[in-house]
Amino acid sequence: MSIMSFVSCEKSNTSSDFNYKVDAFADLEILRYKVPDFENLTLQQKEYIYYLSQAALCGCDILFDQNNVHNLRIRRTLEAIYEHYEGNRNDDDFRSFVVYLKRVWFSNGIHHHYSMDKFQPNFTKEYFVELLKNVNDEYLPLADGETKESLLVEILPVMFDKEIDSCRVNLNSAHDVIATSANNYYQGVSQTEVEQFYGALKAEGGDKPVSFGLNSTLVKKDGKLVEDIWRIGGKYSKAIEKIVYWLEKAKSVAENDQQKDVIAKLVAYYKTGDLKTFDDYSIAWVKDSLSRIDFVNGFIETYGDPLGLKASWESIVNFKNLQATKRTQIISENAQWFENNSPIDDRFRKEKVKGVSAKVITVAILGGDCYPATPIGINLPNSNWIRAEHGSKSVTIENITDAYDKAAQGNGFLDEFVDSKEDLDLIERFGAITDNLHTDLHECLGHGSGKLLPGVDPDALKSYGATIEETRADLFGLYYMADKKMLELGLLPDKDAYKAQYYKYMMNGLMTQLVRINIGDDIQESHMRNRQLIAKWVFEKGSAEKVVELQKRDEKTYLVVNDYEKLHNLFGQLLAEIQRVKSEGDFEGAKFLVENYAVKIDIDLHKEIKARYEKLHIAPYKGFVNPRYELELNKNGEIQDVKVRYDETFEQQMMRYSKEYSFL
Repeated sequence: MSIMSFVSCEKSNTSSDFNYKVDAFADLEILRYKVPDFENLTLQQKEYIYYLSQAALCGCDILFDQNNVHNLRIRRTLEAIYEHYEGNRNDDDFRSFVVYLKRVWFSNGIHHHYSMDKFQPNFTKEYFVELLKNVNDEYLPLADGETKESLLVEILPVMFDKEIDSCRVNLNSAHDVIATSANNYYQGVSQTEVEQFYGALKAEGGDKPVSFGLNSTLVKKDGKLVEDIWRIGGKYSKAIEKIVYWLEKAKSVAENDQQKDVIAKLVAYYKTGDLKTFDDYSIAWVKDSLSRIDFVNGFIETYGDPLGLKASWESIVNFKNLQATKRTQIISENAQWFENNSPIDDRFRKEKVKGVSAKVITVAILGGDCYPATPIGINLPNSNWIRAEHGSKSVTIENITDAYDKAAQGNGFLDEFVDSKEDLDLIERFGAITDNLHTDLHECLGHGSGKLLPGVDPDALKSYGATIEETRADLFGLYYMADKKMLELGLLPDKDAYKAQYYKYMMNGLMTQLVRINIGDDIQESHMRNRQLIAKWVFEKGSAEKVVELQKRDEKTYLVVNDYEKLHNLFGQLLAEIQRVKSEGDFEGAKFLVENYAVKIDIDLHKEIKARYEKLHIAPYKGFVNPRYELELNKNGEIQDVKVRYDETFEQQMMRYSKEYSFL
């Protein structure tokens, strides 16, 4: 897809002329986000954020290596060429080379961050060899005695052969999903061996099991399976040492004893790799619900592992948006009401919802698997027993959603895909409000709702687990969006506001998210699968009464919702079934739902949607550059302020990060 490039022209950082758009290439657009109210924090809070932001950037190499064993070598080779190549930098081939490098930066490796497929260079192997020959050996990632030729032997096939490491995360259950996934979580082992190894550990785990396998590479040595633990003194030690250094600095200026305790437990975990210590840290983190500043730093989410065991490294530093958090506080205060009135079987309800806290945050820095592409909401911890006993903490990242909204103004998307003036008016009036509310409900209540039946393995759904969990959380939000309770609590301004979210969700699930998929491909990514599963299931179940239709006018397909109340009921019916599948650990039920509704695409509709979208010249994927934080010192060398700046291009930031935060 050809996307217009945006010129990065810096302006003053006032709200009226803030430049949200930074760059665009391939199917990607780079934005920047504001950090409002940072200047109003105390000096101690600013310094705390500064140190945490340094820790957030020190783990960037970890994620590259986790995503593929060749990523760091390839990235550093590309960067050396980018910085030191002295030939023609203005021809089409070199511009294509720069785009490829930007894609590697954006995706933290050679695989698309969303589709998981390996993307191909738009230049020849021969051209790349010539580029490399033009660069002095001293700038290349060569070990002692290694030559350019041996470097090429390693990376050329990985970069240019479509069949080698073709997919980072393969969720096709007909295959050995470990052997056919190109991530670096396992070395020389099969899916069966992984399941047997961790199955034996889980059998001894008791009723409060640790997250077995979360922070290790499983390798086969001398015919025996062993874990290479990610900790100081183990794998990724050099990066983790730097992370810990900055965490200790942050601890010295923490706001309160709770923050200090959280950091102390996280540091202990990084030093030992002990997963029981990680649980202790997670519990302390959940209990710290009152601090203004918060952060996530560590091996957290497991979407990059087809079996949902190994966690990618990520970090987010943030502070509470005090005004907007009033909305999420209302939701969390009523969590038990929502649980009691959910349309699920009584066997799967939590009798007592514990420790549900929620807030709206302003993100200050993104790192690891949250950068450059970032979530708009987070709910942690992931451990089921910790959720049940100690609760969870949910956030909606409103300065990120605000940046998306500002950058999308006037792009023509809604005019192209929404045919009804009534629907357009609803979306324009209530779209942003209901988007944020759905995220609130998804993170705060959806992920925290329901329970597993006694004895059910949290990983029983295997490669379908992530899709089912995201489906469950989305459905919880959708179901309650239309409830009169939203009006009673003052969360929505109008009884019809929910219709904006229903329309947008169904349009996206059935049609417009397809712009992210290549023609002929199946859907691989768990969140995209979840959205299509919901949309296709309710579309099919409501077809006899024409609850939702796809109608064609002037050769264009449009969504029509004929009965919003029945659509609400269908969401409830599917939520009940998804919760049953989750609670019972029904692998076959999960497989049926995902394979029948979430994976396959109508190719004619797909071609139409792609063609219409391409005419708009909109990138289907968005990511961000971070702000820069600088210490302002007085004449005695003491910190007197921390300044935030928005003055880097994507290329400048990525090259700086590679120089300043590359430790592996």
